[in-house]
Amino acid sequence: MIGKLEQLKGEAIAELEAASDEDRIQAVRTKYLGRKGLLTGFLRNIVSVPDDEKPLFGKRCNEAKELLSVRIDEALAHLSSGRKGDLLTREKIDVTLPGRVVRAGRIHPVIQIRREICGIFSAYGFSIVDGPEVELDYYNFEALNIPKDHPARDMQDTFYIDDNTVLRTHTSPVQIRMMEKVRPPVRILSPGRVYRRDSDVSHTPMFHQIEGLLVDTNVTFADLKGILTAFLKKVFGENTTLRFRPSFFPFTEPSAEVDIRCVICSGRGCRVCGQSGWLEILGSGMVDPAVFVNVGYDPEQYKGFAFGLGLERIAMLKYGVSDIRLFFENDSRFLRQF
Repeated sequence: MIGKLEQLKGEAIAELEAASDEDRIQAVRTKYLGRKGLLTGFLRNIVSVPDDEKPLFGKRCNEAKELLSVRIDEALAHLSSGRKGDLLTREKIDVTLPGRVVRAGRIHPVIQIRREICGIFSAYGFSIVDGPEVELDYYNFEALNIPKDHPARDMQDTFYIDDNTVLRTHTSPVQIRMMEKVRPPVRILSPGRVYRRDSDVSHTPMFHQIEGLLVDTNVTFADLKGILTAFLKKVFGENTTLRFRPSFFPFTEPSAEVDIRCVICSGRGCRVCGQSGWLEILGSGMVDPAVFVNVGYDPEQYKGFAFGLGLERIAMLKYGVSDIRLFFENDSRFLRQF
């Protein structure tokens, strides 16, 4: 039996020396030292060994198992050491090379403008509110005095999800939702993404708007003009010249477009302002009484004004950007300028 044990031990060592990778080395361990391994099973034959040979037989079996276990561990260690050596040979680290500089990011120019405007109106007592971008037709149009057959809908180039659901074309629905929840006085600013089917150098299918609403008992057009004048002078400078032009919006009456003297040519006329000397900045007006009725406000008791502007439009004028699409191309060379 001891002779057979020596023969089995020799076979195990020979297989281990022939193993060239970790899987094969582990296979030798399982074959000879596993719970059902050959050396493990060989020890069970001790019952057939004469009594006077059993101590020696048991000792030789344990020695063979211990020797093979040590040899397997050494083979695995040698294999691992060889891998590390190969790695160091192939991939040397040059400690004299300069470190890689991780460039710090910049705040996007549209977000910079948004933060600036929100900061200005927060100082005026306005609260910043948000609402859903996928909106019901009722909040996006009907509650704002734009029924389904109103021609003003054609101007908004709307993305329809279904007959009653749209991607909001402006942030005005937030104003309706807020007025449904709270009683006057209301003083809110609603920035966010909006969507229209437009795409050229001055329009993108997704862009950013910011709209304001103020409702109280003694609000006049003079309040609207005063706040917008102060706001635009803070953004474009104290020497900014403004003008209010009569206009039409379904949800305000009276309504006005607000222009500033062209910041490029100082009013002399250029390509940017279409030789007019003026740049259209935002739309505004007194809230139409029909909108107050839709939210349960008494139009005889409450008055208010609203205004809205595109953030990309302000950023283009303030930073001298000629193509709105540059804001969304994610070119780091462009964004590092701001």
